[in-house]
Amino acid sequence: MTSRLEQLCVDKGLKMTEQRRIIARVLSEAVDHPDVEAVYHRASELDPKISIATVYRTVRLFQEANILARHDFGDGRARYEEASLDHHDHLIDMKSGRVIEFRDEEIEKLQRAVADRLGYKLVDHRLELFAVPLADPAAKK
Repeated sequence: MTSRLEQLCVDKGLKMTEQRRIIARVLSEAVDHPDVEAVYHRASELDPKISIATVYRTVRLFQEANILARHDFGDGRARYEEASLDHHDHLIDMKSGRVIEFRDEEIEKLQRAVADRLGYKLVDHRLELFAVPLADPAAKK
């Protein structure tokens, strides 16, 4: 079965080697936002012959083709997710490193209003919130 990412690659005319297919599959199946090291470890479980250099080159190729989105969540590692037409923002838990995707229409309206007030039409944006968990309310009792 062809993954979403593999199909995007084919649609964009990229040559798909077996190793690129595996890397695309790993990225499509990711429920987190893996860095290249994580992609490499997952891909090498499927094909031990995949090198870290191949993963770096393939991720860069996918990013240049606008198939992957690159993020910097403040941990010093570039992290990736499939480029999507469905806009969403990110909240990064600074303690655990967990990345939570969300969409909030109030925030979207506010961003458009700010751009409009400043004399611009908003065409794109990224919002990344860095946060720490609130203390457990049950622990205060």
